[in-house]
Amino acid sequence: MTAVRSPLPTRILLICAAIGVATGLLGAAAGWMTLVVLPIAPFAYGLVLGSHVLPGIIAQEVLRRPLVALLSHVLAALVASAFNPMWFPRFLGTALLFGLIQEGVAALTRYRSWGAWRFFVSAAIIGVIIAVVVFFAVDLAKLALWAQIVYLVIAVLGPVAWTAIGLRIGISLRRAGVAPH
Repeated sequence: MTAVRSPLPTRILLICAAIGVATGLLGAAAGWMTLVVLPIAPFAYGLVLGSHVLPGIIAQEVLRRPLVALLSHVLAALVASAFNPMWFPRFLGTALLFGLIQEGVAALTRYRSWGAWRFFVSAAIIGVIIAVVVFFAVDLAKLALWAQIVYLVIAVLGPVAWTAIGLRIGISLRRAGVAPH
């Protein structure tokens, strides 16, 4: 009898778990920052929300395999929810949305293209979605025109900036030997 090989071996699962825990802690902090940013500077919320791209970006850069972005995002959402239980639906919804977008962009290249451009495409898509959804959810139309413009720019560029940070972290982890051979 031959053993069935898992598409995500234990080592991959452990790496996703470590990424999920680390970025989940950051996600928890971002959740608490939301309480400060939305009432004081709602136009900057895209920068806070953009930090949630990190689990998938780091996981895909380090592991370069299918499903690692989605798994890392879900694990990060569970960790963040432990610190902010009332936001569990938001954390999980964001994790699924961002993870599926990142997986979708990677799937379009058949998980063969790992250039930085691919990560930034998913970040731009996420940024546009953030811009539209939050604009209406928070009713940013009531803000001054300059604040609306700043919000749109930050909402799109926030995930792009966090993606650059995530790529740096992922590259460093690959160089440190975290990626499986």
